[in-house]
Amino acid sequence: MSPRLRDLVTVLRSKNSGPFELTLDVVFGDPETYRWVKASGVLSRATVARLYGIGEERVLVAEFFDPALAFKATIVRPTPSGTVGETDTYGAQQHAPLLDLVVP
Repeated sequence: MSPRLRDLVTVLRSKNSGPFELTLDVVFGDPETYRWVKASGVLSRATVARLYGIGEERVLVAEFFDPALAFKATIVRPTPSGTVGETDTYGAQQHAPLLDLVVP
C-alpha cells in the first residue's frame, strides 16, 4: 500500500498569509523522501485545488523549495479571517485535506 503524505513529512501545517489567504507548508525530513515525492508529481497546483474544492486560479502559489526540502502552497481563503461564519481565524486547522494524500 502506498504511504500517505502525513507518514512522510516532519511538518505539515497551515497558517494565515494575511486575512484573505492561507499558506500550506509541507516539509520533509530527508532529501531522498523529498525528491521521491517531488518526482511523483502528487503535490501540484491541481492537487491542491482538488483537495480544497477550489478552482486552480485560487491556488496562488504551489511550488517546491529545494533548500528547505519543502513544498508550499498559498490559497485564497474561503472567507476572510475573523469575519462572520469563518471557523478558523488563525488558519491553523486547514492542512487536514493533505494528511491522507496518497503518494504513489
